Amino acid sequence: MNIFFTIILFALIFEYVLDMIANYLNLKSIKSVVPEGLSEIYEPEEYRKSQDYLRTTTKFAFLTNTFKLTLLIGFWFVGGFGWLDESIREQNFHVIVNGLLFISILLLGQLVLTIPFEIYSTFVIEDRFGFNKTTPSTFAYDRVKGLLILLIIGGPLIAGILSFFEYAGSLAWVYCWIAVTLFSLGLQFIAPTWIMPIFNKFTPLEKGNLRDSIFEYANTVNFSIDNILLMDGSKRSNKANAFFTGFGKHKRIALFDTLIEKHSVSELVSIIGHEIGHYKKGHIIQRLVFSIIHSGVIFFLLSIFLNSTELYDAFFVDEQSVYAGLLFFGLLYTPIEIILGPIMQGLSRKHEYEADVWAVDTVNDHESLSNGLKKLSVDNLSNLTPHPLYVFLNYSHPPLLKRLQAIELRASK
Repeated sequence: MNIFFTIILFALIFEYVLDMIANYLNLKSIKSVVPEGLSEIYEPEEYRKSQDYLRTTTKFAFLTNTFKLTLLIGFWFVGGFGWLDESIREQNFHVIVNGLLFISILLLGQLVLTIPFEIYSTFVIEDRFGFNKTTPSTFAYDRVKGLLILLIIGGPLIAGILSFFEYAGSLAWVYCWIAVTLFSLGLQFIAPTWIMPIFNKFTPLEKGNLRDSIFEYANTVNFSIDNILLMDGSKRSNKANAFFTGFGKHKRIALFDTLIEKHSVSELVSIIGHEIGHYKKGHIIQRLVFSIIHSGVIFFLLSIFLNSTELYDAFFVDEQSVYAGLLFFGLLYTPIEIILGPIMQGLSRKHEYEADVWAVDTVNDHESLSNGLKKLSVDNLSNLTPHPLYVFLNYSHPPLLKRLQAIELRASK
């Protein structure tokens, strides 16, 4: 028995079963009564709606994941990877072109086969629960624009990685690591200015009490900012959010228009305080550093397994190639990702607690932060009683009740 075949198949099935168990326990943890301390913000009808939303999205996610796993294993077992590789090789293109075609065809095939699930999620489930604002034309344009960006930016990157491993010898993984690191750093600067505006409209926040309050707070914590941007999130969904991105002169704080509509000035300042807290606590740099180290490890391991005949045999591919090895190694890396995933989620939850603490300490209005988080939870129909295993595996933010308790504890000190 091929050891790589066994490891990859076991890892894929284990990940699927683990996710299914976590979702089952998450549904079983639903409480019929609104948790203590939140009854003033959650009407019984809205609470039941949030539970119905959880059940519906969980069942649909199960259906989607089952389809994707079946599709992958089915294509694998019928020799689809080997057939596609041979079909492309017969055209006698350059090896880099072969690689780009191999990867592109697989990605495009997955997109075409899974897009009905995206359509159903957007126009049926999200619409049923009052979230969807996406029009069919916006949905189509988003997919086309996403593919074009992937082609323009991702294509040369993949071509560069393939070229390094094809021609650069034993240090190819180092050159790839450097190239991807520079690419990631560059993306931090160009994404806020050039890529994000392709999908959403960003306009400077109008002069007024909110803008003045945010700038006043930013000055008190020595956070230089040229502008606060308003993003037309309502173009696609009624869900609300805020985010921070970029570095230096390219850093941005963006507020969804849906967020401003439903929150008071003091709540919005507290939310901004939380976002600035991520920057002040170095969370963005920490995540970037980990990502750089992570990519280095991946490329090093890739260089080890790339020439293993057993890896190609596991997928019924007769001839070795960098592009096929790159894809197969990604699947071989699944067990490590299963371990790293919860670790990164735990680190993210820790960062969220720290950003909350920063906001409590600097805004000096913990009630506004708590109220803002409560409103976000209600507006997004968040699950108030998630199972610990589901949180451990999937939550990048702590559950609402945990955050509120931590905020109250910090404010009492």
